Amino acid sequence: MNKQIALVTGANKGIGYGIAKHLGLSGWQVIIGARDEQRAEKAIDELRSAGVDVLGWVNIELRDLDGIERAAKEINDRYPDLSLLVNNAGIPGDMSVDSQHTEISVIRETLDVNFVGTFALTKALMPLLTKNQGRIVNITVPSEISPYWHPLAYVASKAAQNAMMGVMAVELQQADTPLEVFSVHPGPTTTDLNGNMALPGFHDIETVGQKTAELIGDGQHHQGEFIELYPIVKED
Repeated sequence: MNKQIALVTGANKGIGYGIAKHLGLSGWQVIIGARDEQRAEKAIDELRSAGVDVLGWVNIELRDLDGIERAAKEINDRYPDLSLLVNNAGIPGDMSVDSQHTEISVIRETLDVNFVGTFALTKALMPLLTKNQGRIVNITVPSEISPYWHPLAYVASKAAQNAMMGVMAVELQQADTPLEVFSVHPGPTTTDLNGNMALPGFHDIETVGQKTAELIGDGQHHQGEFIELYPIVKED
């Protein structure tokens, strides 16, 4: 029996790397979505050394819509058995300022990458994933606003992504389409995106990657669900 194939965006580091690693260790073949060839190849070498079956990498720059179309064509041509898309890649925006001091340009850039780019890639790969009765998993944060952590540009972009997931899930169910979409909130995780913040209640990418891979492989249906691995809690 052939292994299932997963594409994980932003998988050259951080949470995406952890997810790709633990999907691979649980039996998936993995494709790395990344923006930089050198970083992608470094991640591939490390993943293969850890025992992961990495098929290769695809250049995915979420702010480049033409590039997304080219990436989708490459995936369709090279990996016609793809059955899992993990939308993990994104940018933080400016997490150091409050909403009053957030620049409009930062809002636009963050939405363009985290929402518009993610939607474009998802849309482009939906026919292939539907053919293979696959799944789309978005790595996101709650739309409800936490009083302890709420950078506007990032939270707004992820709220839009959550809306995308919810609408798609309803439409797929109504049309009886054999494709599943759901969202996962990893919870506070120490990564480059937040400057490697490591406060009480934070987890590492190994823990989050393993738990996400286990959720994906649990054999349950999660259509339209928003699943929190580790909810954001009050800081001490």
